[in-house]
Amino acid sequence: MHKLKHIGFWLLAIIITLGAAAYQRATGPTHPIKVDVKLADQHFKFSLIRTQEIGSPCYIDVPVDVNLIQGTVFYKRLNVDEPWSEAILTARSKKERAFFGEGKEIQVLSSVLPEQPEAGKLEYFIELRHNDQVQFIAKEHPIAIRFKGAVPAYILAPHIFFMFLAMLLASITAIYYLAKDSKRTWYFGIRTYIALFIGGMILGPIVQKFAFSEFWTGVPFGWDLTDNKTLIAFVFWTIAIVLNRNRKNMYWFIVATIVLYAVYSIPHSAYGSEFDYETGVVTQGLILPLMF
Repeated sequence: MHKLKHIGFWLLAIIITLGAAAYQRATGPTHPIKVDVKLADQHFKFSLIRTQEIGSPCYIDVPVDVNLIQGTVFYKRLNVDEPWSEAILTARSKKERAFFGEGKEIQVLSSVLPEQPEAGKLEYFIELRHNDQVQFIAKEHPIAIRFKGAVPAYILAPHIFFMFLAMLLASITAIYYLAKDSKRTWYFGIRTYIALFIGGMILGPIVQKFAFSEFWTGVPFGWDLTDNKTLIAFVFWTIAIVLNRNRKNMYWFIVATIVLYAVYSIPHSAYGSEFDYETGVVTQGLILPLMF
């Protein structure tokens, strides 16, 4: 029975962590946005990108019937007062994404947006036409797309691993505190702190450097929300560790866990690095999640 209790605790911690991860992925402003279009008596569902790695063509792909539908993508630099540029969508073949093996080849309407500097952003919307029917996608609220440098897998993978490990360990720390198991609360609290330090304070800035040429754009150098929310979580976990050296302030682990999940609930990259086209400096800018 004692063993089953601990297994239950871990299962609960895993469920909480996976739920938080799914929420962050679904609400992130650089996650592809889902689109639902009805045109030419057909129904099309697909996604449009909101982040692009520098060095690879920035394809805007619209998987509709290329024999019946024509289209144009309109784009300009975000937060720059300039006219919209136009690019005709033309047919091309591409492989669908698949979990295993290669996806099937499909025809899409496609165009390539011009590459931007690291942290540079474009905004775009799409016009689709069939005879006298016209359908706009995101014209009222254009889609923002941010460009970033390539982050090596040997840096990005451990960064993601340690950040989600910190969430998992924070969850089990809080569960053991509620179960009044101070020994395991301290044990897993220390390991949460270490995982957060490695993932957020060491690997996080390295990822930032590869992606946007800056190690840190949070306080005191800027207001990057991703950097600052990591810093806030780390500060609270530092407080929890320091105040619990005598094991008399264990409730601080609950506080630190709540703060960690609160900052994780803020969409990733919502107020992240942005290239200022006027000054040529990487600052911070808002990308709002869009709903269709």
